[in-house]
Amino acid sequence: MRAPRVAVVGGGIAGLATAALLARGGARVTLLERHDAVGGRAGTLEVDGFRFDTGPSWYFMPEVFEHYFALLGERVEDHVDLVRLDPAYRVFFEPGGSLEPDGGVAPGEAGIGAPTLEVTPDRAATSAAFDALERGAGARMGAYADASSEAYRLALEHFLYTTFERPDRALAPEVLRRLPRLARLLTRSLAEHTASTVDDERLRQVLGYHAVFLGSSPYRAPALYSLMSHLDLVDGVFYPRGGMYTVIEAIERLARAEGVDVRTGVEVEAIEVEPGARRRGRATGVRLASGEVLAADLVVSATDLHHTETRLLDPRWSTRPQAWWDAHGPGVSALLVLAGVRGELPELAHHSLFFTRDWPRNFDAILGSGPASDVRELHVPEPASLYVSRTTATDGPSSAAPAAPPGHENLFVLVPFPADPALGADEPSQRALEGLADGYLAQVGAWAGIDDLPGRVVTRRVLGPAHFATEMSAWRGGALGMEHTLRQSALWRPGVVSPRVDGLYHAGSGTIPGVGLPMCLISAELVAKRLLGETSARPLPAPLRPGYLAASRRPERLGTTAAAVRR
Repeated sequence: MRAPRVAVVGGGIAGLATAALLARGGARVTLLERHDAVGGRAGTLEVDGFRFDTGPSWYFMPEVFEHYFALLGERVEDHVDLVRLDPAYRVFFEPGGSLEPDGGVAPGEAGIGAPTLEVTPDRAATSAAFDALERGAGARMGAYADASSEAYRLALEHFLYTTFERPDRALAPEVLRRLPRLARLLTRSLAEHTASTVDDERLRQVLGYHAVFLGSSPYRAPALYSLMSHLDLVDGVFYPRGGMYTVIEAIERLARAEGVDVRTGVEVEAIEVEPGARRRGRATGVRLASGEVLAADLVVSATDLHHTETRLLDPRWSTRPQAWWDAHGPGVSALLVLAGVRGELPELAHHSLFFTRDWPRNFDAILGSGPASDVRELHVPEPASLYVSRTTATDGPSSAAPAAPPGHENLFVLVPFPADPALGADEPSQRALEGLADGYLAQVGAWAGIDDLPGRVVTRRVLGPAHFATEMSAWRGGALGMEHTLRQSALWRPGVVSPRVDGLYHAGSGTIPGVGLPMCLISAELVAKRLLGETSARPLPAPLRPGYLAASRRPERLGTTAAAVRR
């Protein structure tokens, strides 16, 4: 009796998580990562004594992480040291113009820099901050947050953990009772939804910025994604001490403990497919750039879906050729500025958001006007709405794992950017990005009231869309994954099973349920659910029994050898 062989392509969080689950199920799993370290977009960089997370930096949806670790019989708190941030984040609004409807001074304005607002774990304090910008907005924010919690719970219990193999399984009585409300949330934009809640444009931004985490804008993402306000306004924002990469390290440890063979520095050149009946194929393994062929009963591609469909698969087996991608939207890319700074930066919180006044123009610059805009109509935003992470606010000099040398701070600046792989692709373009980075750092310094921020930078790395295209094989150099619009969400988003190649599965941000670390963990579980023939909308019971794949109702999905495992 031979355990089924599984090849997992890509060592980001989705690949690691899928590999660990399938190895626990009894499969012999080999994970193949072309870089020297795992993590993918969720990477880490250490330079000149500074440590930077190079990708996701918000720890949201803690219950998803808790459930994933529980599937492997573990507790997340035994692997990751989480701290709740207070404030959760600080918002800087573009200074100038007539900001206050009553002529007053915004919270946090001290005569220099930009007006600010803080979201804290204290809901009453956040409500008061909303009221300071618009009378009565605190109570409306509270009602909005309660509604977002209801939508979030509904999504978690009925939609996020479904494979959509049986869409009717998601239509529980609780969902059916809320269909009229769900219809309203699906047929108008998040921006329209926030506009019906508060009048002040700045408060609308606080309620709508989450769309960027979905690779989209509040003018394109459906109002259903108001559920994300539950994450910061109700749940709060957490941070794993030592950086987000500690989460990747923890999942890598779990995968190795389950028996996964993690191979780094290995590039997959093609997915091997054998022709079958009815014009379908069957995945038989992967071919490496070295020429080695690794045979497998099942292949999970956890790399960028566009890369899988247009580069790793022969065109006759591709479900989504380039023409399909040309009709869809990649979402936002990013300019990343990783800066080590001399001196302290108390003006910035652990998370700080900077919002321009003219949001529609900002988003039109980076996304264009249509769902699949031509790259020629996109341009870089100046000034830009942007995000700054200062992890030294938490991992400071007294921390067990300080993120910067004594007397210094680290900054991770993310500027939502057009998904144009030409940006940063050659020396002149990279020099242009370096110049833009100077401007964005100056913007942060001016708005936050920090004297000569660009001049205090002692080390810096600037990464643009070309970095995501070349290093992450990302479609059009996107930073997150396929944009979440209505036609690219839920059952309209690519699923975890290849429609044309038996034994080929997908995991990661290009598939259901979507982008972000929690969604990638769920996509790994959806692969396991499909192999088990589990069509419910519920998460799998935890912990998973070792060797659980032997009980699969679909042994053929693991190849002919899996039938012996079942017996």
